Amino acid sequence: MNTGNVLIFAFSLASVFGPGAHKEAMIQAAQTAPTPTATAAAEGTASNTYVIGPTDVLAITVWKEPTLSGTILVRPDGMVSLALLGDVQASGLTPLQLGDQIALKLKKYIQDPNVSVVVTQIHSKVVYLLGEVVKRGPVEMTPGMTLLEAIASAGGLTDFANQKKIYILRNESGSRQRVPVHYKEALKGDGTLNLALKPGDTIVVP
Repeated sequence: MNTGNVLIFAFSLASVFGPGAHKEAMIQAAQTAPTPTATAAAEGTASNTYVIGPTDVLAITVWKEPTLSGTILVRPDGMVSLALLGDVQASGLTPLQLGDQIALKLKKYIQDPNVSVVVTQIHSKVVYLLGEVVKRGPVEMTPGMTLLEAIASAGGLTDFANQKKIYILRNESGSRQRVPVHYKEALKGDGTLNLALKPGDTIVVP
């Protein structure tokens, strides 16, 4: 299709639907378009900050070494078992730190090993939801999980929930702290009130 035909086609669309419809469609397209850069940045941040724990599941990839790669469960003692290396401490490290450790140990056997570690399943870190939520009990955390995400993972609030009296119980410096929650304001989009959760937090919904 040449340029003239494209212009005629665009003009026909504008004539049928009006310029407003065309503008609205462009805005919707821009809003729904994927943003791989932002996604990649978020994943990179998680790799830098998430601390591996027992029972997490890791995908360990050694470039060009399929026999050394695979999906591995972190044992309750925090170790993973790898070919050539035996037991390697994983708990307490970030994925990037673990990848660097494995690469360092593999240098005895492989020239310039390239190792990547991805946490595929998180089982070591949970938060708890009590009271007027659809599904009470533990919820496995995702990196950066917030108050609203945890409540959504529990199926949301029941019709009897008192949204004004929700609070978080958190262990800080050996003592149990009560953190107030402003649920309605967080729900309206106030990011500062959509609190980031910590492992072991208990969300109480009266």
